[in-house]
Amino acid sequence: MSSVLDRRSAPPSGAARPAPPRRRTRLLALPEARWALAALVLFLVALPVHLLGGPAWLWGPLFAATYVTGGWEPGWEGLKALKDKTLDVDLLMVVAAVGAAAIGQVLDGALLIVIFATSGALEAVATARTADSVRGLLDLAPTTATRLLPDGTEETVDTEHLTVGDMVLVRPGERVGADGRVLGGSSDVDQATITGEPLPVAKQAGDEVFAGTVNGTGALRVRVERDPSDSVIARIVQMVEEASETKAPTQLFIEKIEQRYSIGMVVATLAVFAVPLAFGDTLSSALLRAMTFMIVASPCAVVLSTMPPLLSAIANAGRHGVLAKSAVVMERLGEIDTVALDKTGTLTEGTPHVTDLRPLPGAGLDEGALLALAASAENPSEHPLARAVVAAARERGLPLTDAEDFTSLPGRGVTAAVDGHTVTVGAPARLLDPAAQQAHQAHQATAHLATAHATVAELEEAGRTAVVVLRDQEPVGVLGIADRLRPDAMATVAALTRLTGHAPVLLTGDNARAARHLAAEVGITDVRAGLLPEDKAAAVKEWEAEGRRVLVVGDGVNDAPALAAAHSGIAMGKAGSDLALETADAVVVRDELATIPSIVRLSRAARRLVVQNLAIAGTFIAVLVAWDLIGTLPLPLGVAGHEGSTVLVGLNGLRLLREAAWPRLTEDAE
Repeated sequence: MSSVLDRRSAPPSGAARPAPPRRRTRLLALPEARWALAALVLFLVALPVHLLGGPAWLWGPLFAATYVTGGWEPGWEGLKALKDKTLDVDLLMVVAAVGAAAIGQVLDGALLIVIFATSGALEAVATARTADSVRGLLDLAPTTATRLLPDGTEETVDTEHLTVGDMVLVRPGERVGADGRVLGGSSDVDQATITGEPLPVAKQAGDEVFAGTVNGTGALRVRVERDPSDSVIARIVQMVEEASETKAPTQLFIEKIEQRYSIGMVVATLAVFAVPLAFGDTLSSALLRAMTFMIVASPCAVVLSTMPPLLSAIANAGRHGVLAKSAVVMERLGEIDTVALDKTGTLTEGTPHVTDLRPLPGAGLDEGALLALAASAENPSEHPLARAVVAAARERGLPLTDAEDFTSLPGRGVTAAVDGHTVTVGAPARLLDPAAQQAHQAHQATAHLATAHATVAELEEAGRTAVVVLRDQEPVGVLGIADRLRPDAMATVAALTRLTGHAPVLLTGDNARAARHLAAEVGITDVRAGLLPEDKAAAVKEWEAEGRRVLVVGDGVNDAPALAAAHSGIAMGKAGSDLALETADAVVVRDELATIPSIVRLSRAARRLVVQNLAIAGTFIAVLVAWDLIGTLPLPLGVAGHEGSTVLVGLNGLRLLREAAWPRLTEDAE
């Protein structure tokens, strides 16, 4: 068990290594955001003046500026769509807003413009932030590497100039510059960004290493086996970008029928104007009837049928620690029928803890003494396992003895003098090697060795990482260390099983034995272990191709391709990587796993309210349109009916703001 340098420490040269620049698009750098903000400010300035009966010369120009700033872009896009013989709701909304202003309903039209401009800005921000995060992933890989020349000299080169077959030197604390294979040296490498494994992995000659992973205390000589453009990190970037481009955004209900509705409304409005005119009606009367028809048939209430329930659900979820990034996301979450869960940092807490203390018979140690002995030797080490041992000792209030002559050997462990004894703590495969015990072949030592082997096998079978403690070269105990299961993991898996009709799937880069053990604890039967990021994404794409709607829950860079490929993705916020947080559709800010089934239930409740609202809005539109066509609908009454239906569906959607609307984990799924 070697000591791993703290990532925040200076590199070996002593020069502080600057943090990579954060590639993040500023909000107001986006034109959509600037225009939407201008429209909103103008509307908020004009609104009180209009409501308080101010002069038209004051609020009129302000509302006109609102129309221009918020409506010119969707209007222009709509006109370009017309050029391609496509009619969309954005253009229809601008026309409806202008039509409302033409017959005196300036406030209604301005509000409609602001809603659509804000929606477009939010979509642009989400797209830009995801692109920022994908580009920022490239910062994980170092820009330079130390290349070893045939004559033994070294040169610093840009990693993009490395070619297959090059030999590179990776010093302690550095990031690996390219995917390759170790030819010399040994060390522990933190490759959590690639595989999601919670602990550094011992690497020696013949082992594979990945670009962007962090080397421990040993130096490695690595032969490059992949071109930098084809590294695992580069493939993650490519997969996320491709998934983001090819995954068509789910449209809300009104958007799914926008073509038919838009064309039908335009044709009907023209007909309502032209037919009476052709039969001798006056121009003013026909125009008034047509404008009344456009007002009562406009989809304002239909649009508000979808937004208030979904936005209320977003607000309610936010109060409970779940950030859903858009109304589309909230709609999608309720559609899922398959759940895929990451292991480390999702079902587990993501940090190792001491779970078992096994003093060997005849060692003269109880559990506390064994832990204190191991922690005293491990105290100077920065290895995650060492930190877990020391933390366990401190939690129990055990006194630690100052270690002397501390040494750390990569892949083997640490050795130190504690209370006059030589104490070694490390990997069973190295410390219990028969050759290492050759000088201690007395009957008692042999018995201790056999017992230690049996204890190690028992702990590893239970999914633990076994750590052996030697005192004066003789085994005295074994520690079991594991990533601790989240307290609400079992209840969450059970709730997701009820919601989807079958248990979630476990997708992890960790080893199969640890994955199967954890899955058995929480009730998962389908386990896919030892997966690289591309393998996770491939599994999700396979399910999606079968017609399943997959929800992926993860936290690491290695989960990002699967999050992007899935129907919906949720990232755990506490330890989540920037890429996972930006790629996911929703983020569990408080890191409470139990909120995942709750947000799915809330989404389904919001979808039910959307259907109710669409029925209400459709009924109002049908009645008012029939009245206008068959009889004579007074314009004020038409506006009142139109606005009344809008207010009604809006208030109905706001029901999800109530605290009681948040589903608890103990509630039964629908």
